Amino acid sequence: MAKQSVLVVEDEELMRSILRRLLEDSGYQVFTADSSETALEVFSGNDIAVTLTDIKMAGMDGLQLLDRIKTKDPEAMVIIMTAYSSVDSAVAALRKGAYDYVTKPFVNEDLIQTIKNASLQRELFHENRALRRELNRQYSFTEIIGQSKSLQQIFAVVQKVADTNATVLIRGESGTGKELIARSIHFNSGRAAKPFLAVNCGALPGSLLESELFGHMKGSFTGAIADKKGLFRSASGGTLFLDEIGEMPLPLQVKLLRALQEHEVTPVGSSVPVKFDTRIIAATNKDLEAEVTENRFREDLFYRLNVIEILIAPLRERRDDIPLLVRHFAAKSARNQNAEEKNVANDAMSALVNCAWQGNVRELENAIERAFILSGDEIDLASLPPKVRSAGGHSYASLDAAGFRPTLEETERQYVMEIMAAVENDKTDAAKILGIDLSTLYRKLKRYEDI
Repeated sequence: MAKQSVLVVEDEELMRSILRRLLEDSGYQVFTADSSETALEVFSGNDIAVTLTDIKMAGMDGLQLLDRIKTKDPEAMVIIMTAYSSVDSAVAALRKGAYDYVTKPFVNEDLIQTIKNASLQRELFHENRALRRELNRQYSFTEIIGQSKSLQQIFAVVQKVADTNATVLIRGESGTGKELIARSIHFNSGRAAKPFLAVNCGALPGSLLESELFGHMKGSFTGAIADKKGLFRSASGGTLFLDEIGEMPLPLQVKLLRALQEHEVTPVGSSVPVKFDTRIIAATNKDLEAEVTENRFREDLFYRLNVIEILIAPLRERRDDIPLLVRHFAAKSARNQNAEEKNVANDAMSALVNCAWQGNVRELENAIERAFILSGDEIDLASLPPKVRSAGGHSYASLDAAGFRPTLEETERQYVMEIMAAVENDKTDAAKILGIDLSTLYRKLKRYEDI
């Protein structure tokens, strides 16, 4: 592991020498400078973890040096050395962004510990910055795979709403990527540096879900051994993702509605409401309008959540996205298995495109991971799950090695799906091109899904 570097800025030669020896003996790489001007040159030319500078020097003093260093690197760790009589100046340095100060004469062990703490803080800043970059990359629009018209429309909505505080309701079947869209909204917003927290509203009984969301006071129920903030407040400044909102019990829906209206929550066992600043994104695979009709979901809560609606089409309605997803998941499997990437055979790709994918993108990813492990040099038809193979892996215009010819129904299905892809799933246009009425096309598509 490379040594951490410390820049010592001190105009007294004896003190520079003492500090150099002390820090080198403690395992640091040490740079020295006898003036602030020299220190700036050293700082600019090296990766300095911590700068230790005297506050009183001829020419540019320590406070001015601090300003210049912070201009170059706002996250720089600067420790000020000062005499006891100049503590007021050291406090001024803290206000300007210094990490800490030490008074002369200092205890060697205390100085080393202060420098160690500063270097650890710097490492944490760099790790957090790298994490933010990775999260921004992972949840940027380019990482959501697809080129279909419906997905591009979703991108357009996300770009418009990301940097607002509007509540968003994401609707779609299980496995379509609702949480991925929610994370994209968060990490492309001004809240990206704050927490993104998620909870599955169907995974906890009502009483536990209430405590999870709103928090509780110590002793408010059996097992409440300490106060708990709850997710609404823990995600303060960031985003709370309420997945499977349609599963939330009705009594809790009332409390959620009040929280959204008043921007405050009341912890279990308390009568004092607490304000929060958290954006809410909800998601469901249920038909909430039908749930409202059946009195299983509050109508007022539905409208409060449905400020901005994003509807994710199932994978079977955007088949032109499938080849892109297949190649993406194949490359991901190669990375996970530390193996060479594999091509996908034509008949395998045809089967993958033709499959109904009731489990949507999640099911497709699992199928590709399985196929990657079971296949040889390329992902072939035999390595796919039986359900996918039965979807038909042969192009309507080709024979396989054994001379297999597709049936008339397989040929028709392949042609219909190619037309659907060409018109970006516009069923009206597809029916015109195919020379059939719209109801006939719907029946054919339904039959293909059921095969």
